[in-house]
Amino acid sequence: MSPLDHLIARIDVDGPMSLADYMAECLLNPRFGYYTTRDPLGAAGDFTTAPEISQMFGELLGLCLAQSWLDQGAPAPFTLAELGPGRGTLMADLLRATRAVPGFHAALELHLVEASPTLREAQAKALTGFEPIWHDIIDSLPQQPLFLVANEFFDALPVRQFLRDGTSWREKRIGMQNGTLTFGLGPVTEQPALSHRLEDTREGDLVELCEGAAPITAAIATRIAAHGGAALIVDYGDWRSLGDTLQALRDHAPCDPLEAPGSADLTTHVDFEVLTQAAQAHGCTATRLTPQGVFLERLGITDRARALAAPLEGDALDNLIAAHRRLTHPEEMGNLFKVLGLYPGNATPPPGLQS
Repeated sequence: MSPLDHLIARIDVDGPMSLADYMAECLLNPRFGYYTTRDPLGAAGDFTTAPEISQMFGELLGLCLAQSWLDQGAPAPFTLAELGPGRGTLMADLLRATRAVPGFHAALELHLVEASPTLREAQAKALTGFEPIWHDIIDSLPQQPLFLVANEFFDALPVRQFLRDGTSWREKRIGMQNGTLTFGLGPVTEQPALSHRLEDTREGDLVELCEGAAPITAAIATRIAAHGGAALIVDYGDWRSLGDTLQALRDHAPCDPLEAPGSADLTTHVDFEVLTQAAQAHGCTATRLTPQGVFLERLGITDRARALAAPLEGDALDNLIAAHRRLTHPEEMGNLFKVLGLYPGNATPPPGLQS
């Protein structure tokens, strides 16, 4: 049965599905899910993340977490974790950059939250010698100090979409029309989780609701609040979602999200207000939301780029300059991507971020 046939059969039985259910099927179905059946990263894949652009990204995040670890008294043992580690590139760069931090490697226990068997294989190769422990869900991470990074993880969590109708809402759903998947609207319903959005929306506005974001953030925050640690969450989005931000990418180009389900990356912009409120509700302090470019400049990315550039020339030098610009410039990833830091109330914020 093809992915499309599977979805048609489900719609025939249950009726039109929410966007969240559609995203979950397309991305995580064990037989045809986009993340569970392929390596989507790099030039041969469908998109490129910051760690694949330059080693500088992972190096600076690693030194940021290592300094937070030192600032909190160098607890041992501690969990070093990544959510959605891709090919393991970020973590490999992070570990290389922190080798000289006294005691850091001896104290860490490496844990990766990854659903894809294909990507787990790539991570094992990239992290040979570090003996990572894999988890399907974040709830199984150890109860001990947690130093965590999540880069472009929350944007892939399934979301529901709602159109405002008076003081109520109609959910955007996916059904069938003439043998083709198509968007439609469900009936008018009350949505208590969106009651606060009546303050900043008008008739016909669309808002997105990611029901998985708060529980995952809560699992991070409870560990940090109880045991110490810090989390760096890097993703594209803003303080509060408004409008349709669903996008599909195939071969590094936008495509129709309903075409060829399971063959494209599906993401939405992250609502950082939800993450911040969940962290604070579970005992963590959250930093101000900071543009990625500002964060990386505060950590010294320009000095690091100059050091790497010194022996280079020709294409290698041009590529390094382009990577620096792509990561930091406001017209590239510098403003679109934001950084949120979480830390205990009795600690200092991670370097590069302000409370």
